[in-house]
This record gives sequence, structure tokens and C-alpha cells, in this order.
Amino acid sequence: MDKQKQQLSIEAARLYYQSGLGQQEIAKKLDVSRPTISRLLNYAKEKGYVQITISDPYSDLFELEKRLKEKYDLLEVHVVFSPETNYQVITEYLTSYTAEYLEETIKNGDILGVSWGTTMYEVARKLHTQERVGVEIVQLKGGISHSNVNTYANETLTLFEKAFQTVAMQLPLPVIFDNAEVKKMVEQDRHIQKIITKGKQANIALFTVGTVRDEALLFRLGYFSAEEEQLLKEQAVGDICSRFFDSSGEICSQKINERTIGIELSELREKEKAILVAGGSRKIKAIDGALAGKYANVLIIDQSAAEGLLKL
Repeated sequence: MDKQKQQLSIEAARLYYQSGLGQQEIAKKLDVSRPTISRLLNYAKEKGYVQITISDPYSDLFELEKRLKEKYDLLEVHVVFSPETNYQVITEYLTSYTAEYLEETIKNGDILGVSWGTTMYEVARKLHTQERVGVEIVQLKGGISHSNVNTYANETLTLFEKAFQTVAMQLPLPVIFDNAEVKKMVEQDRHIQKIITKGKQANIALFTVGTVRDEALLFRLGYFSAEEEQLLKEQAVGDICSRFFDSSGEICSQKINERTIGIELSELREKEKAILVAGGSRKIKAIDGALAGKYANVLIIDQSAAEGLLKL
């Protein structure tokens, strides 16, 4: 009798778990009652004929967050699940998560400093209108470009304005000047100085890292000579707010940095939350350099890039 029960329970389990049949269908197929099928399935689990394993794709994320937080001494780490390692797919998941994070994080009276670029634009596009009072938005670096390449600077600010029901402060200048002396003169203008000061006062900063690949946005905007591009490719690993740093997080060209307008990287260290949003294998070295420089205390990153950082 026991052998017959064992065989019947295994058959019921195969039909239920492998073939996907319902208990009533199995009962009819095996010519027994539905309650009998229920008892046979429980019997199969009790005897170990059926072993159920739950695969949680998010379980590894918590461990990655813990390890990155310890490695880089961060306030928060958020590792975002992405079903693919394709950069466009990763960006979609990262920016969706970041938009939700901002909606939960921004409080009444906060000053939010934002950068620009495609990642920031995608975050802004995903924001919903928030019931907040007294939120201020300020652009952290010059957003004017004279090239045909779209930086999405204006569109990003407009979407942030709409989401937090405020008027953003735009820095209406090119981010990198041809001449450092001209840049210093422009910074002395009281209107420009007011915007730059507001960026320093921001308690929350949101930014990404750029790379030094040929197709990097700043290279396509035409700010640099061929010699300068070559220097940055050789010495820099990435940029934040158009300020280029090396693998240790140190500014790699003071001459270029002196021509750059907007927040200084050292000022990001003073923020309540300096939020770095970046992912994909192409940005691992840039993220590592940024974290080595202590320019962010909140990291939002995808799983594959997180694993890549821990291998460095």
C-alpha cells in the first residue's frame, strides 16, 4: 500500500509541478477525489519527493549593497536589479529607481542641485508631481552648448520644476570657457554669483559620472582641443559636473578645471546627500574614481557594475 501511495504521490506531483495541471484535472486523470490529490501532494513534500527552491533575484543585491557601503564608506548604497547588461536597459531601470528615490527623499525646504546629461534627463522624465513646499532647484554647472549635440539641460530643469512645483535657477553659461580669465570675470557678476552660491548651499546634489571614451558627451560638445582630449584620455577616468578626475579622485588638469564653471568637486563632500547615479561596465572606473575622491555619499548603481567595483 505504501509503495502504491508513494508512486501515486510522485505521479500527482509530476502532473502538478511539472505539467502545471490543476488538482481537479489531476484527480480526474488519476481517477481519485480532489482532496486525495491535495493529501498526495502534501505527502510528496513530507517524504522529500518534492523539494521547492525559491530563487530571489534581489537577495544578492543586499549583500552587494553592504559590501560597497563598507568598501567606500558610504551613507547609502542602492543596487538596482536589471534583467540585462545592455546599457540602455540598465539606464532605464536606474533612472526609474532614482526618480522614486527622489520622490521619497526630497522634503519641504530642501535645495536640490542637479547636473545635466541623458541620465539626469531620464530621471527627470520619470518624476511625478510632488506635494512639496519651498523646494528649490538649482543647476550645478553651466548648461549652454553651442554645438548640435543636445545636453538636455533646459529640458531637465523644466521637468524638475514641474515635479516639485517651483522655479529652477539656471546657470546660463557654457560649462567650460575657452579662457580662464574670462570665466573669472563672468563669475564676478552678482547674478551669476547668486546661482553659484545657491549650488553651494544645496543640501542635496544629484549627478552622474561621464567617461573619457571617444563618444563621451563633453568631447562631442567641442570644448577641448585635440591635445586636451588626448591628455584627458590618458590621465582621467571620468568627470563629475565636467570636472575631470583620475583613478584616485584627484583633479587631473588644473588648467581645464580653472576654465570650468559650476560647483567644485570638493564642495560635494559637504552635502547632506551627494547622490551619484551611474551604471554599466563602461563607467566602472569612473565610479570608482569618484568614490575614491569621496564626492558621493549615496550611490545608485546596477548589479553588474556593483560586482565590477568589488573586483577592483
